[in-house]
Amino acid sequence: MVAAIATDSAESALFLRFASSTNVDDILLEQLEADIARLAVEYVSKPVPDLIHEISCLRRSVFDLLQGRQHPQQTIQLYLAAGRLSGLATHIALDLGHYAVAATHARTSWLCAEHAGHNGLRAWVRSVQSLIAYWQLDYAQAAGLARAGMPYSDGGTIGARLLSLEARACAAIGDQAGTLRAIESAAEARTSSAVADLPGVFTFPEAKQWAYAGTALLALDSPRWVPQAIGASHLAIALYQAAPVADQSSGDLLAAHLDLANAHLASRDTDGAQEALNVVMQAGPERLTASIAKRLQALNSSLASRPFARSPALLSLRKNVQEACSRPALTTSPEPST
Repeated sequence: MVAAIATDSAESALFLRFASSTNVDDILLEQLEADIARLAVEYVSKPVPDLIHEISCLRRSVFDLLQGRQHPQQTIQLYLAAGRLSGLATHIALDLGHYAVAATHARTSWLCAEHAGHNGLRAWVRSVQSLIAYWQLDYAQAAGLARAGMPYSDGGTIGARLLSLEARACAAIGDQAGTLRAIESAAEARTSSAVADLPGVFTFPEAKQWAYAGTALLALDSPRWVPQAIGASHLAIALYQAAPVADQSSGDLLAAHLDLANAHLASRDTDGAQEALNVVMQAGPERLTASIAKRLQALNSSLASRPFARSPALLSLRKNVQEACSRPALTTSPEPST
């Protein structure tokens, strides 16, 4: 009996050492969180190519850590870090126009959010999946994914983001009632948000919300909503320009200017359209993401079908748009690895 008790005690001691072992510590986890927050902020204003390598290396190192041993709470924190880094990788692929790659990263991010039990990340991943579907022209799925994220929206600006995405997708399929309802609900969601978001690309600034509203109102393709679309885009631009440089999203600014160009065209204001387009013309190729390239192509097609397409002013404008379409863009970058 004494020998059995001694053996049992030795087994407990062995398990104690095993259970106490970990390949991470609080300092490392704190540094990971700081690095992710910094990269999320830099993603807003820095060119995508400048961030690809660091995001990829940091994500790989977190994956490696997860294959080791940690305390359960540390594992949860690592899964949250891996999910956020996979979310950043999703955005990179999305901005480069590699939608299949973006979808793979998004699924990985979702799985990490599930393992971490983190509703905020679950909701954010659904918002990015909605973006992927939108740019693949599957607007019904984009709206559905935005709605699917709402049950996980438990604070911060994610509710406003999901509703704004839903509004834009509804407008693309001609659902006016759904569009206006979602825009109004997004405004209400912002006023009721109290929880602080992770910074940068993980938050949804008011300027971006107005940019989405402008896109949605313009997509309703009705003269009734053109003035409101112009007002929303102008407000988005003004808010971005008044923000600190680090918070000025070049992609959203270019998108808002392209929406303005389209809205002025709908009002037959070629001068206003040209003024808005000039900002896009001055942007470097590292700022011309896949979504901006698609918007330029759509504007080019729209100009060809205008009832006053043969007017000198419109011909000059179309020449500028064609020039912008032919310039090198970020989408010509090599496809990132998964």
